[in-house]
Amino acid sequence: MNDGFEVGSLEEVNIDSVLLKKAVDKINCGKYDEVHSMIIFKDGKLVFEEYFQGHRYKWDGANHHGEWISWDKSTLHGAKSVSKSITSICIGIAIDKGFIESVHQSVFDYLPDHQYLKASGKERITIEHLLTMTSGLKWDEWGASLSSETNDIVGIWFQDKDPITFILEKPLINNPGTTFTYSGGNTIILGEIIKNASNMELDKFSEEYLFKPLKIDSSNWGLRYNNGVIEAGGGLEITPRDMAKIGVMFLNNGTFNGKQIISKQWIEKSTTLYSNNTNIDIPGHASGSHGYSYSWWLKSYKKSGEEINMYHAVGWGGQEIIILPELNAVVVFTGGNYIPNVKVIEILEEYILPAIN
Repeated sequence: MNDGFEVGSLEEVNIDSVLLKKAVDKINCGKYDEVHSMIIFKDGKLVFEEYFQGHRYKWDGANHHGEWISWDKSTLHGAKSVSKSITSICIGIAIDKGFIESVHQSVFDYLPDHQYLKASGKERITIEHLLTMTSGLKWDEWGASLSSETNDIVGIWFQDKDPITFILEKPLINNPGTTFTYSGGNTIILGEIIKNASNMELDKFSEEYLFKPLKIDSSNWGLRYNNGVIEAGGGLEITPRDMAKIGVMFLNNGTFNGKQIISKQWIEKSTTLYSNNTNIDIPGHASGSHGYSYSWWLKSYKKSGEEINMYHAVGWGGQEIIILPELNAVVVFTGGNYIPNVKVIEILEEYILPAIN
């Protein structure tokens, strides 16, 4: 496709195609509910790319399902919370480019319209605290259904306040940097920080400094609040192949096809456990406990007695960018499992990891 990827076969990178065919058959039979795509990149080449049928996302549809379509390589897919990991990358680029001085700055350094909320300990909240979900602000995103207005990330749409105000008005219930509380609100603030620091909205910033260098020419930050603030925590639409490019950039220490897009230091921070962010179970995600870093999830496996580290971006419904550095591999999934448990990690564990020799 002349899009920056070299392609190859499973055989030339020593992956067992029989096992992957079994995985595809199981997906087609519905064992894993709705998987929309599966991509594998290994040893410098895109070697596996498969698309399936399934529903488009629709918030008020049954099971959040809309139109039934055949997904393909050119169809944009809602990335859901994979957007958080991509917003985190944009923060790293903004620091590399000098728009932001440091992750240790107060968030209020870049929120000129919200200085009146810089009180009651909130002035101690840094950019790093937002990246690591340790802002200390009260937020309930995992305790209520994503179909309910009582869930803060949903309720934000059903009130009249500016979303940044809504988030920052929440009481500070923990010292910043000490306690993990999953919050899309944190990431929405990061998007606003990028806008105020660079004078570019997140969609324009990501296009200029991340997507163009990766030869990503179709993306859409289409989800905006009434006042135009971008939903940076879950609003990106992107193709699975382009998700894979982001994974490959991570795998290659911030480079893609020889071009440094983000610093190696940022990749290292993003793949290193932050403070006490350990033993976290992701709701609806049958993958066991994780660590959390700069908006990336961390987990490790044993394969043939060797430790295999996994860094992955995780989105509601089965969206995944999985980086496996010891195997020199990236795996991408998209899906539509918004109500049942997501099972794509089972595909990774039962078929893909055993297939890599």
